[in-house]
Amino acid sequence: MLELGKGFAFVERQQRIRFDDEDFYLDLVFYNFKLKCFLLVDLKLGKLKHQDVGQMDTYVRLYDEQRKGDDDNPTIGLVLCSEKGEAVVKYSVLTDQQQLFAAKYLPYLPSEEELRTELQREREQITAQLALKQETGDE
Repeated sequence: MLELGKGFAFVERQQRIRFDDEDFYLDLVFYNFKLKCFLLVDLKLGKLKHQDVGQMDTYVRLYDEQRKGDDDNPTIGLVLCSEKGEAVVKYSVLTDQQQLFAAKYLPYLPSEEELRTELQREREQITAQLALKQETGDE
């Protein structure tokens, strides 16, 4: 939840929504008090498929119709997958929708060495940016 940012509250895991005598289950549901909107998260193993995007689009539309309050902003859908298919992202509704997103996640924790390398890379990047600001006189 810390990765999402501030203002998020956990609502429910495996929340059931019903449409046309069919049950759908949302992996994770959050609400953001600052943005005044729900965030639906669908967790997928493997590569992102167009069915995953269509499924999330359906979830967002159903949620907006059935659960969103009149004073809430549109629901946001996020598909987290272990491999992001760039073609699916480029040629799906993800391109046109402002409320649907796909992101890659690591299905395992990085090793201590990988973390150390990443921290060093970030530190070098920040140091270079600060040096550039000092050279140009920006504050």
